[in-house]
This record gives sequence, structure tokens and C-alpha cells, in this order.
Amino acid sequence: MENRIKNIITIGASAGGIRAVSRLCASFDQELDAAVFVVIHLARNSTTEVVLRQIQKSSKLICRIPQHGEAIKNGHIYLAPPDYHMMLEKERILIQKGAHENHWRPSIDVLFRTAAAAYDSCVTGVILTGMLDDGTSGMLAIKRSGGRCMIQDPAEAEYPDMPNNVLRNVAVDHQASLEELGYILSDLFSRGECKRSQVPEDVSLEAGITLRMASSTEELEQLGALTHFTCPDCGGSLVKIAAEQSVRYRCYTGHSFTEKVLANEQNKALEDSLWTAIRMMEERKNLLNNMSDFYDPGKTERSEQLNVHIERLKGMLQEIGNAPND
Repeated sequence: MENRIKNIITIGASAGGIRAVSRLCASFDQELDAAVFVVIHLARNSTTEVVLRQIQKSSKLICRIPQHGEAIKNGHIYLAPPDYHMMLEKERILIQKGAHENHWRPSIDVLFRTAAAAYDSCVTGVILTGMLDDGTSGMLAIKRSGGRCMIQDPAEAEYPDMPNNVLRNVAVDHQASLEELGYILSDLFSRGECKRSQVPEDVSLEAGITLRMASSTEELEQLGALTHFTCPDCGGSLVKIAAEQSVRYRCYTGHSFTEKVLANEQNKALEDSLWTAIRMMEERKNLLNNMSDFYDPGKTERSEQLNVHIERLKGMLQEIGNAPND
């Protein structure tokens, strides 16, 4: 097969993703004129080779885990290794650590965004089953750069959050079952060249920041306004990305969060702080209860006051735990 890259397919999946990706790749035609890149959210200690073998078993294309700097070849399916971002530049694949996005590495959004910056309208993004809203930001980058956006039918998806969130925020070109998506992709990429388009400046800028794993204050503030929120991972200030209707935040270090994930992280930090306060009060109460009256005649009263505060904090924890996360 001629090693001329004219089409890029990026696939993102999370919960239930191994089975979904395997089924989708099984329906690709052997003459698919594209290079396929897959990010599945897996634990950092996952054995990716096992997942690769499962995909290869059902696919007619060559499946592999790429090395840093490897040349892109048509007719190949590239699976991101665990705990590394898979990113695209012209003609080559980059495998690097980089900051987590929505606490994930590899990140679906990082792959989609760098693919859009490198290949603009020649990119087709596909979002499959998964929880929360990962992949939406990357799909927006693809769409704004002239590419196509496809999702697994949420009614078929084992976990419909990710395709549903894309559907709410992006003008999706195709919504179909896994097998139908495979046939559509095989048909699209068996004919015709893509027409190149202009990549938005903010997409190129953010992709460049991710590729370099570094940013300046001036670069980041071109993406949006500085907020009073802090990054739950490193404590740095967060910038609100201006170009997206689905709210997202990014820090100077490179961590990125959707609004929903940031809210969940703030909730978790608050809960952790309350548990710390309860532990310290319990320790103080226990010390008072074990002290002699000679050293602290009023210890019983203070112990009872601490117990009142402890019960109030436990009540607050119950309220936080019952609050909706959406």
C-alpha cells in the first residue's frame, strides 16, 4: 500500500471501550485509505499488548503500539500506550508523558486536538462508549478545523455519556451503530482526497503547547481569561478557554479540566478537608478525655464542645455526598 497519508481517523473510548473499539475495527475494509489512531482510557499499569491482540484478532489492518517519532503509515491502527499521550505531527507520531487532561493520560482530547492541528480537514474523529465528557473538546477542535465528527449511537453504547456530550456540543456528521460507522468510514476513505482547510489559531496554539509540554503566560492568556480558580493537580491558576461553549479550564503547567471534572475535583478536595478536620478534632477530644483533671479542669466541657463540632462536620459530609455531580 502506498505510504501517502491523506486521511486520519482518531477514535476515543473509555468505559466499555475495548469491546467497542474491537467491533468497530473489525468492520474496516482492508483497503481503508487512512491511518487509524485509538485512545482507550486504561489504568496506567494495564497490559496494552493484550488489548492490542484483541483488536488485531478482529481487524484486517495492521495493529501496533507506536514508538516515539515513528512514521505514520496508511492501513495501520495505532493504539496509545498506557500513561503516555499519543500526539500527531506531520508524518509522525509522538509518544510523551505530558500533563494529564481530565486526569487521563493518554488523553482522547490531546490526540484529537494535535491531529486537527496537523491534518485539519483530513481528520475524522470518532467517540465511542464512555463516562463523563472526555473527547468533546477534541471533537470541537476537529470540527472547527474542517474535519468530520462521528459518534456511536448513544442507545447502543454501553456507557452513553461521552457520545451524548459530543452530541450536545458538536454538529455531529454521523451517529450510528459500530458496524454502520465502520462501513461509513470504509466508504469515505476508499475514494477522493480531502480538501485542506485553515486550522483556527487557538487550536494550533493549544496543540503546540501540548507538544512542547510547556507554555508561557502570554500564550496561555491568548486562549482565555485568567480565573480565580486553582488547578486541583498542581495549585496553579486556571484559564477559562474562551473558544468553546463546553466550558474548559487549563493551567500553566498543562493540566486541563472540563467544567464537570473540575467541579467533581473541588467537591473531592472539600470532602478531604472536612475529613482532615474531623480527624484532628477526634484526636483532640481523645487527648482531652485522657488528660487528668489536675492539668485541665475544664476538659469535659471542651470535649463535649468538640463532639458537637464533629457531628456538624459529619452532617456536612453527608450533604456533600448527596449533592448531584452533574
